[in-house]
Amino acid sequence: MFSKLIVLALAISPLVAAHGKVAVVTGDAGGNGTALAIKGAVVPGPGPNSKTEVDTTVFSSTKIQTDGLGRTTGSGKNKVAMLNQTMALSGSTLPQVSATNGTIEGTFHIVTTDGAGPIQAVLDPTATGSFSNGTMLTTVTQVPGNNGNIKAPKQRSLLARALVAAGIVKRAANVNEDFPMKFSVPAGTTCSGTVNGISNVCLVKIANSNKAGPFGGVVAVQIAGQTATAAKRAVEFSA
Repeated sequence: MFSKLIVLALAISPLVAAHGKVAVVTGDAGGNGTALAIKGAVVPGPGPNSKTEVDTTVFSSTKIQTDGLGRTTGSGKNKVAMLNQTMALSGSTLPQVSATNGTIEGTFHIVTTDGAGPIQAVLDPTATGSFSNGTMLTTVTQVPGNNGNIKAPKQRSLLARALVAAGIVKRAANVNEDFPMKFSVPAGTTCSGTVNGISNVCLVKIANSNKAGPFGGVVAVQIAGQTATAAKRAVEFSA
């Protein structure tokens, strides 16, 4: 009888991965941004995983200092050129980080139960995705979680919990909660990247280390005052 229940559970609960994503980031000197490939309010908060997780970035390695920008199920492989789309959502001024005692902070949205903290951040000054040579940032405000997992707001059924405990089903429950995050940027950091005509750009990769992912996002920032003409840019977006 129990084996039949397992088969039924597998049929109605597909094996899926969970997610957490970078919803918004601001710099201590102003500006606003969000992760590459984020679709904003188009993506619902609660609901089936197939609909809530489409714009969450999945990386290839649990080691955060690994090259690459990750990918999402909704947009495929992330590219630096996607910065225009993220600025269409967050505005024409990227997060501005002070050259001394600079910080970035924002919101990490836990979509499902193994898209949680703890998270880390690494800065690539070339804005190419070369995070293996990047600078690790110090976490000031951490996202809750244990090995990327967090308890679901509602308890699962006894059968569902038994299947997860046995390692048979990795069904992630919807969480749909926002948590603050904050990182300090080392004094003397400079940004040398140019993306879509915008100079003085660094990329910051923020992610957990859950083996089902890992999950997070990549956001562009600038060092305030490094290039006066790069601090702001009016971007025209095609329809």
